[in-house]
Amino acid sequence: MKKVLHMLSALLLAAGILAGCGTTEESQQNNQQAEQQNELQATITLTEDGQEISSEEVTFEEGANLMDVMKENFELEEEGGMITSIEGHSQDEAANKWWLFTVNGEMAPVGAADTELLDEDEVAFNLQKAS
Repeated sequence: MKKVLHMLSALLLAAGILAGCGTTEESQQNNQQAEQQNELQATITLTEDGQEISSEEVTFEEGANLMDVMKENFELEEEGGMITSIEGHSQDEAANKWWLFTVNGEMAPVGAADTELLDEDEVAFNLQKAS
């Protein structure tokens, strides 16, 4: 009888351990799904004088600002909070060419560090001569 109880205890312990592993795996899957649901997307397009250089889908978390997202996804240089170079394409003060950007077709009223990205935003950076 002791052997049967010992075997039964061992089986219950093993079942508990396996159930715990399943719960951990399910928990990890649920966490991954939650993270994916919290990831938002935007499209960032780079142009120079109206000619497209590149376009990239980027992911970010709610509340992210454009400057941080740019730093995470592009080779970026900045000076005093202003973007001066993206992917090796630099502003040219002598030629009066500057990086300007729009969000969803509207000129941004604030800088990239103060622009909060929203899901499905379309951001266009254009290196162009200021008018």
